[in-house]
Amino acid sequence: MTIEGLANKVGPFLKLLIMESKKVNNTYIVRLEKGEEILSSLTKFCEDNKIYSGSISGIGGADEVTLKYYDLIQKKYLEKRFADGINYEIIALNGNISRLDGKPFIHMHITLGDPQYKVFGGHLGSAKISITAEIYINVVDTVIDRKYDEGFQLNFLDV
Repeated sequence: MTIEGLANKVGPFLKLLIMESKKVNNTYIVRLEKGEEILSSLTKFCEDNKIYSGSISGIGGADEVTLKYYDLIQKKYLEKRFADGINYEIIALNGNISRLDGKPFIHMHITLGDPQYKVFGGHLGSAKISITAEIYINVVDTVIDRKYDEGFQLNFLDV
């Protein structure tokens, strides 16, 4: 059974589990729902819509956030998890879409605000939507691949 067929059967209950979207020219307007994980949901959206190059921006609310910081000396990402039951405001969600190993790859950074109006951010490892997220995906009509850089041990845009 397709997602659409399932949606017709369970109606509003499924709406809580699936993002909604609309396409205008080369831009998708996407709304993520409570409980959806940002990166995996957007990656699946890009796979389903064959998006291999573009930019992403958004705002909203998230919890269960994992941020990453790339340590140049250790040549690896260091992680910090924020899972304290707080709804963090997504002040800015910015990133790009490219192709890695034949699949859409999303590289995203996030800026968050807490209840004390402190702001922090970094490379997005993961985050679950706590309220909603309103996201714009601007598609570029080409494919940009990623290429491994031996010096930094990261995959950079191959432009």
